[in-house]
Amino acid sequence: MSYTKVLYHIVFRTKHSLPAISEEHEQALYAYIWGFLKHRSCFLYRIGGMPDHLHILVQVPVTEYLPDLIRDMKTATNRFISDNRDKFPMFGGWGKSYCALSVSFGERLHIINYIKGQKEHHRKVSLIDELTRIFHEHDIEYNASHLLKE
Repeated sequence: MSYTKVLYHIVFRTKHSLPAISEEHEQALYAYIWGFLKHRSCFLYRIGGMPDHLHILVQVPVTEYLPDLIRDMKTATNRFISDNRDKFPMFGGWGKSYCALSVSFGERLHIINYIKGQKEHHRKVSLIDELTRIFHEHDIEYNASHLLKE
């Protein structure tokens, strides 16, 4: 028997960082993502974000290959949003990249609170500045010009 608990803090954004997820309709999208993750045997701790990006803290079973999970989640939510175009008229798809960071179980409350506070946080910090900080903190190599393009 194997005993595992794998948590990820996942961040991805709308294509070209368009502000396509309105506060009025974000809960419908979050509920859809929760159902998608539940169907894949994942446990969602928290989801939240801004009009141009999402943060997700999720426990993923070791049987799931993370790139496939994220690709399938983006594809499924793209269909959901297309079916609800009236609620998301500016949505043109998701950006190609994503950020996924492993999180220790002990850090989960800190990350949950961080995700809860996104709207306040982004009054002071841009998404690009946030991603740059995250990449530096986690020693992730990145191309700064790529962050501005997608």
